[in-house]
Amino acid sequence: MRKKARIIYNPTSGREQVKRSLPDILKVYEDFGYDTSAYCTTTEPLSAQKEAKRCADEQFDLVIAAGGDGTINEVINGIAVAEKRPKVAIIPAGTTNDYARALHIPRGNLVAAAKVIEKDQSVFMDIGKVSTASEERYFMNIGAAGFLSEVSYEVPANMKSLFGSLAYFAKGAELLPRVGKVPVRVEYDDGVYEGQASMVFVALTNSVGGFEEIAPDKTLGDGKFTLIIVKATNLVEIMRLITLLMNDGKHINSPNIVYTKTSKVVTETIGDRKLMINIDGEYGGDAPATFINYRQHIEMVGDIDGMKLDIDTRDATMEEKETDFIKQVSELEDQSQ
Repeated sequence: MRKKARIIYNPTSGREQVKRSLPDILKVYEDFGYDTSAYCTTTEPLSAQKEAKRCADEQFDLVIAAGGDGTINEVINGIAVAEKRPKVAIIPAGTTNDYARALHIPRGNLVAAAKVIEKDQSVFMDIGKVSTASEERYFMNIGAAGFLSEVSYEVPANMKSLFGSLAYFAKGAELLPRVGKVPVRVEYDDGVYEGQASMVFVALTNSVGGFEEIAPDKTLGDGKFTLIIVKATNLVEIMRLITLLMNDGKHINSPNIVYTKTSKVVTETIGDRKLMINIDGEYGGDAPATFINYRQHIEMVGDIDGMKLDIDTRDATMEEKETDFIKQVSELEDQSQ
């Protein structure tokens, strides 16, 4: 009996590339032995999430999330609560495609991304659950608060679509002079941090916003978040950290960083300052927030050989963007002196 697969795709992702490539993508999964159908997401809120839940309830064997990180996040939320969860594959057609980077899924070629299924490899990935006063959501890559949140919220949708990660680097350079400090209290497995911070990251993979060394020692599926608290609060300190980050992840040794592994994080502000929580690039409520790690909760299709053997996955385009980012920040730094 052939297995059942469902492609849940965002028709607007990647300037409608998924829609144009859909016949070829369908053929890949059909040829590999899946009876494959497709669902086009709509403007209805949580359209992808609801369809993914239906697929889990009907015991589909494979759900393919085709779109950006937002579409993947919805699919994860749709199946995370199911007792029997289908395997998940992703076809990245978004802006930064952080999760695809972590799984070594080809980016920029949707059919090649689909063909990863032909390697017949998968990995059980951790996912996180965040609870705030207003909502509970699962996430597959990053929970964050502070500067990163501002960048994600302030980059216009049309810039994300046209310029990809470069839009984030440009906006990041623009926002750096406005980096502020927030008094926070962050509880984790081995302790408590109480003090000023400009950013808090709760990461499940090593790739955030196109940076692949933000958690350089991350082991996928280990049941632990990588918690990063950035104590630096001015332009010069932030620039130094970015330079260390790009230099093989040496930022983790900085005295301006709290860097640790933990299965649970509770973060809140001290005083009346509002702190927005960013979940996989989208607004996820305000602090206080509790993050729980669900170890090896979802089986994901990936290029496991690539994850083990490909030491340097950075491409020339990303390096050019990072260089441009540093140049813009240096110019801003000169102007502020």
